[in-house]
Parts: sequence; structure tokens; C-alpha cells
Amino acid sequence: MASHWMRRSLLAAACASAALLAACGSSTVDSAISPQRAVVFGDAVNDVGQKGSAYTVNVTDGSRFNWTTQFASYWSLPVTPASKGGSNYAQGNARISAKPDAAGEATTPTITEQVTNFLAANKTFGAQDIVLINGGISDLIAGMAQVNAGQLTADAFRAQARQWGVDLATQVRRITEAGGTHVVLAGVYDLSRTPWAAAIGQQALLKDVSRAFNTGLQVSLTDLGNKVQYVDLEYYVNLYTDTPSSFSFDNATQAVCTSVDAGNGIGTGTGQINSALCTPSTVLAGANVDRYVFADNVYLTPSAHRQFGTYAVDKVRLRW
Repeated sequence: MASHWMRRSLLAAACASAALLAACGSSTVDSAISPQRAVVFGDAVNDVGQKGSAYTVNVTDGSRFNWTTQFASYWSLPVTPASKGGSNYAQGNARISAKPDAAGEATTPTITEQVTNFLAANKTFGAQDIVLINGGISDLIAGMAQVNAGQLTADAFRAQARQWGVDLATQVRRITEAGGTHVVLAGVYDLSRTPWAAAIGQQALLKDVSRAFNTGLQVSLTDLGNKVQYVDLEYYVNLYTDTPSSFSFDNATQAVCTSVDAGNGIGTGTGQINSALCTPSTVLAGANVDRYVFADNVYLTPSAHRQFGTYAVDKVRLRW
């Protein structure tokens, strides 16, 4: 009951934006889908604590929150990390198929390996499974590091970003070929909108590669429309940053966390804020976490995740 009340109240808040009026009407639609299990793949956006913490502000009671948590709660489904026996395989910094990960760690399972690991244990997806998958942010972070190091030209980065989108589409196709009939897919958000982009002065290039990735992803899946629901994370984060007050945000340009990582925690360099280390005790003095879009310079706060998760539920209920 509490999760449904939260859903209704957050959906009402989202409807304050005129751009969302069409989506908001779906709260009255009776959905036929009744999933019995949520299976999750991806990177930090979908990771609910594979190594003990999520990439957001981690609350002190030990629970981990992101959009997949909000989404699954509508059907009272758990999204427990696979490391704790659950069906959420997503892991922070994971790339789609390349190693090492965005932070230079060679043991992080790629998204390709996550899907492989699930299939090795389960063989197939069930008719009552709903699959949530994202990817690409870690690849774009790694690509930007190569550009900064003079190892990749800007044009080559743009082309590679589109190919990474195609690569993620390949994993979505693997899921559908293994029986997945309800796949909820999130691309990357526009990384030019992040505090990280502003800090390194690469807004134009990061906008180009974010768009190239999502284009490659979507174009590659046009024949799977009956099995795949694309939930537009780019669109939603654009709304957050264009009209933050419509989503009860005051700050869409600054990280709320102060949890600096001495290492290369999220792949953007050493000595940077890492939201995987962030709790309510490591945020800006006097800050209301719910009024910020960004937890660290790349990843989102619980409120931003929660509102996107509610939007994703609404899209799925309209579709299936």
C-alpha cells in the first residue's frame, strides 16, 4: 500500500511538467502485465549494491535505492543484488563488453557477462519475468578518458559511441532470443548535462556521444517493438535540468555528496566525488538531498531515480 501511495504522489508531482501530461493520464489504465520476477542488468545506474552500496545517496538503514527499486516495488518485487542471491546483476562501472571497467578494474563483469551468467544459471527467461537493462555510461566515461589522454580522437569517439549503442542492442536481442518478452531498456542520459561535463569543459562532445549512443541503440532494435519498452532516461534527465522546479528540485548543476574518493572510483579521475561512498552524513551542509538532481558529478540522487522509476512504470503499464 505504501509503495502505491508513493507512486501516486510522485506521479502527481511529475505531472506539474506540461511535457509529461500525456504520460500522466496512464494512472487510470488497467495493465495486464503482472510480473513475478525482476531481472536486472547494467552499470551504476541499475546497481543496487553489488559491492554493498549504490551509486546515489545511500541511506543509513542499509537499504539501497535507484529507479529499478522504485519500478519493481510497484509489483512488490525484490531487486536484490546477485552477490546476495538476488536477480540484479548490474554493477557500477561495468562496460557493455570491454574490460577493464570505467575505473580500471578488470574483474567487474561486463553487461555481456552479466547476461551470460544469468543464462548459465537459469537457461531462459520466464513468461512472467520483467527484465530491466541499461548501459553505456561507463563506456562513455572510459572513452572520454581516452580522448583526454590523446588515445582517441573526438570523431573516433563519436563513431565508437554509436557502436557501443549497437553493442547494447545486441545484449537486448540475446535476452529476447532467450525468452524475454518484457524488456525495459534505458539508454544513457545526456552526459553534457552533468556537473562532470561542466568541470572538464567537454559539454559539446559529451552531448554528441550521448546522442550517438542512444541512436545506435534504438535504430538496432526497431524490429523488437513488441518485446522491448524503451524508457527515455535522456529525455527525463533533460527535463530535470531544463525545468528543475517542476520536479521539486532546486539544484540541477551541483553534486550534493561530498564523499571524495582517493582512487578513480567512478572513472572520472582520482580525488573525485563518488556517490557509492555517500550517505546522508556526507552531503553538503544543510542540503536537502531530495532537492538535488545529482548525487556525484555523474550519477543521480534517490529523488531523481524515484521519479524516473515512476515514469518507467507508467510507460510499461500503458504498453503491456
